Amino acid sequence: MTNKDDSYKFKKVISIGIVSELTGLSQRQIRYYEERKLIFPDRSKGIRKYSFADVEQLMEIADKREEGVPTQEIRREMTKEIREKMLKGQMNAHFRFRS
Repeated sequence: MTNKDDSYKFKKVISIGIVSELTGLSQRQIRYYEERKLIFPDRSKGIRKYSFADVEQLMEIADKREEGVPTQEIRREMTKEIREKMLKGQMNAHFRFRS
């Protein structure tokens, strides 16, 4: 669950041009990371929209790529992190409702 104070981070309102400026990545690089299933923008009328959380994710991806980490390995790490968060959330919910 997101904290109300940081909910803005997850609103998909930023265009690819602005994301490019914020991250220093080219629009082509951003689209490539989308093709590799590392980032998931919303689309409205064919226009990609990103969140601040997406921008942070792209910056982390770019750092890992500079270190030589292949995109497949980055995706594997991201999938593992998501599973761990889901499991932790499920366990917290289970024990919260048992009390």
